[in-house]
Amino acid sequence: MTAQQNIKIKADYKENKKLVAQKTASIVSKTGIYIFLIIMAFIVLVPFYWMLNVSFQSTEEVLNSTNMSLFPKEFSPQNYVSVFEYSSSQTGGINFMGYLTNTLIVAVFSTILGTLFSIFVAFALARLNFKGREIIFTALLATMMIPGEMMVISNFVTVSRLGWVNQDGVGSYLAMIVPFLVSIFHIYLLRQTFKQIPNELYYAAKVDGCGDFKYLWSVMVPMAQSSIITIVILKLMGTWNAYIWPNLVANEKYKLVTTWLRSSFTDPNAGADGRTLFNLQMAATVTVTVPLLLLFVFFRKYIMSGVSRSGVKG
Repeated sequence: MTAQQNIKIKADYKENKKLVAQKTASIVSKTGIYIFLIIMAFIVLVPFYWMLNVSFQSTEEVLNSTNMSLFPKEFSPQNYVSVFEYSSSQTGGINFMGYLTNTLIVAVFSTILGTLFSIFVAFALARLNFKGREIIFTALLATMMIPGEMMVISNFVTVSRLGWVNQDGVGSYLAMIVPFLVSIFHIYLLRQTFKQIPNELYYAAKVDGCGDFKYLWSVMVPMAQSSIITIVILKLMGTWNAYIWPNLVANEKYKLVTTWLRSSFTDPNAGADGRTLFNLQMAATVTVTVPLLLLFVFFRKYIMSGVSRSGVKG
């Protein structure tokens, strides 16, 4: 073996050793990432599994069993039917369907009106030229720094003076809808998307005699479809999951299903301090959760697209 061959063998050996080290480091890194993701997925999914597990357990198992079971001893899908039939004197005979209807009314009106408001304000801040536009936008952004909890007292005083607090009628709906119609984050999200649409389209539309309102609905809204769908989903989820504010201002008959679930489904045979029927409570929770879960599954690509598009241009 010549000296040149020895040098080549040593070079190949070092090169192979380096490749092996890189491959080993890559495998270790990927293994660590997958282990981390599995642990995080486990932490996130366990509560959902537990909710499903309890929702199919029988009432006897929930009330009398002292041990936690990973699977229902007696499979009871009837719980999902009993949820809609349950009513108690504490809530004036209002059942699950009544509270679900209240939630739908508040969610639909809040979403439609809030989205329309965001579109109009975002269009004005992105496309119309008027003095103080940037100052107004900066002031609106500054309000995002104020914690939502700080606004609870002022909002409560406002709706109280309007006579909407605990009103037995439309006032309860208005108290839950009106204070949260404006979302600065949604306006910011949509304004950033509108600013990505070329100015040439706007000037061309103006030359053709197209008004601002027509241009907004014919050009800008279709081009910002993904961002608008994102706003609709976020608004709907926020209203659907609202708990503290509806509990403060709404009359008992008009409260949302999330407020009712916490104190509902007590055992009527156990007196005033009856134990909670967790199987029915969990079945109701699954029923409330599934629509939002399906909404996210079917529209998740629009959420990703809408959020990413808003960050392209400042």
